[in-house]
Amino acid sequence: MEQPGGGTVGVHLERSEEHGVQIDLLAERLGGRTTLGALLDDLKFTATPSLRGRLAGRAVQRAIAFDRHDQADRVWWPQGVTTSADADPTGTVEGRRVVVTTWYAKAEAGVGRGSRLTFLDLDTLRYRHVLLVEPVVDAEGRLELRPVRIHAGGVVWAGPWFHVAATARGFVSCHVGDLMRVADDNAHPDEIGVFDEESGGRVSSFGHHYVLPVRFAHRAYSDEGNVPLRYSFLSLDRSTQPPGLLAGEYGRNDQSTRLAQFDLDAETWLPQTDESGLSRPVLHEAGTVQMQGAVIARGRHHISVSRGPSPGTIFTGQPGRLRRHRFATPMGPEDLSYWPETDTLWSVSEWPRTRWIYSMRRSWFD
Repeated sequence: MEQPGGGTVGVHLERSEEHGVQIDLLAERLGGRTTLGALLDDLKFTATPSLRGRLAGRAVQRAIAFDRHDQADRVWWPQGVTTSADADPTGTVEGRRVVVTTWYAKAEAGVGRGSRLTFLDLDTLRYRHVLLVEPVVDAEGRLELRPVRIHAGGVVWAGPWFHVAATARGFVSCHVGDLMRVADDNAHPDEIGVFDEESGGRVSSFGHHYVLPVRFAHRAYSDEGNVPLRYSFLSLDRSTQPPGLLAGEYGRNDQSTRLAQFDLDAETWLPQTDESGLSRPVLHEAGTVQMQGAVIARGRHHISVSRGPSPGTIFTGQPGRLRRHRFATPMGPEDLSYWPETDTLWSVSEWPRTRWIYSMRRSWFD
């Protein structure tokens, strides 16, 4: 049953209040915001081209390996992927071609570090991590800083926004204009917070030089008698004009495996809402288990599927009529993003020592 505006009855999103006041207080404490250009001029780590990644997946065209530490890290795990082609039709931001990945942290010694974004310049292969944070003002008016503890299984760079998947919670949205630099980066790598003068008046962010606060949460709800939608991954949906948002579910056994198409407002790049202030999608049953990412490119769905310790699979076609392409990706494929200018699909693999950002020729699946 369709709603006015194209959505379907069953599931919906409700946008939270804007967290502008808290973000402004954090910016004041850190001496102001920084810019995306400044971040891209300050990339810290170096990735390397990898032949191993190409050999690990039949469809892989180009593979880029994270540095030795990030390759082996068992605390942080890469998940989502988006590119400057999602952010701007020219394919560049600040004159650069950029891939952005998300990571989530597994708790270590009782410390949960939350989630982060990684910005990688495709031409220099330099990159840097940016911690996602939630500034909060407590009952006594004191500013606190908290990690954003979500799986971050998918991300879309839509205009000025990063929409980051939060599974059962829906997704969160961060504005690129809220980027901030943290001076205290390596002195307290196991701490996060805004500390008083007795503690040096510092701000700590688990060793990250840069933070990006959440400005909106888009909370997931379901109507009575309907199965809640899990926002396992996200991509920019170019099958509509203006582009929309494609979300989907990772499911196993009897879990649902649906794809959801949301309209985005052409001016704000936030999900469109109806007269009730809700965002309702059009739902499709994909019927494919263990989906990790999905994009619509050249009129067809392209869906990444993990196969445990084996190379991953890409399914192509229309929901319900999908064709399987085995051994197309390395082990542990995650989210997908499409770059129209180069006609390539981009993804990232998650397992330690086999972690690559990689591209695939879309035409390989024709």
